[in-house]
Amino acid sequence: MAGGATYYYGTGRRKSAVARVRLYPGTGEISVNGKSAAEYFGGRGVYQQVIRQPLILTNSLDRFNVLIRVAGGGVSGQAGAVRHGIARALTKADSENRPALKRAGFLTRDAREKERKKVGLKRARKAPQYTKR
Repeated sequence: MAGGATYYYGTGRRKSAVARVRLYPGTGEISVNGKSAAEYFGGRGVYQQVIRQPLILTNSLDRFNVLIRVAGGGVSGQAGAVRHGIARALTKADSENRPALKRAGFLTRDAREKERKKVGLKRARKAPQYTKR
């Protein structure tokens, strides 16, 4: 894609997914782990909308080529991590983007993680059925 071109970098995290995002000046191509975003996230268009949100908000959808490496978690967590990473990279690209991205909540790390399973329970909080006799 780009040999020695300058780029803006951002790391995004969500659940157990980590996305490393690079913004190169370009035409608006989005590449996730070597595939196009549509190919990587499959038929669900909602994930492509999620990862484009920060770019649409800052009117920079066709100003950057986005190169993403994402690992860990599931599809939804990865999409959230990518959105977080793109938002962080956009603030580095232009600090004037920060207030709008912050207002939209794209710069805040979503801290919700899976709760651990407890001893004596079936899941984190679900108890076995109570029997009186």
